[in-house]
Amino acid sequence: MMKKVLLTTMIAAALGAGSVAPLASADIAVRVAPPPPRHEVVPPPRHGYIWVPGYWDWRGHRHVWHEGTWVRERHGYRYASPRWVERNGQWYMEPGRWARQDADHDGVPNSVDRAPHNPARG
Repeated sequence: MMKKVLLTTMIAAALGAGSVAPLASADIAVRVAPPPPRHEVVPPPRHGYIWVPGYWDWRGHRHVWHEGTWVRERHGYRYASPRWVERNGQWYMEPGRWARQDADHDGVPNSVDRAPHNPARG
């Protein structure tokens, strides 16, 4: 698991801070629940960027806060922030990620869907 965390950190550093969304550590399971999210003042909108709120990551043996940041938007995608999920008494980090937009949840991304807002389309 430590190798995965180290690899994730090295990839994030190589890609540069502004070119990708913040990477949360992958495959983390801990018994300590994350603290409540911190209140952040969201800055005014910035053309071509989205605001990614801060999150708690696990470093060493404790939770560490990562402040929110601006990330260049990706047309046709939405960003899902990192989050902690509790399963069987342990907390698992789900890293932040980009997902293709699918307005009607039919499994066809909006960019190639001829009827992106029609869930009844067969």
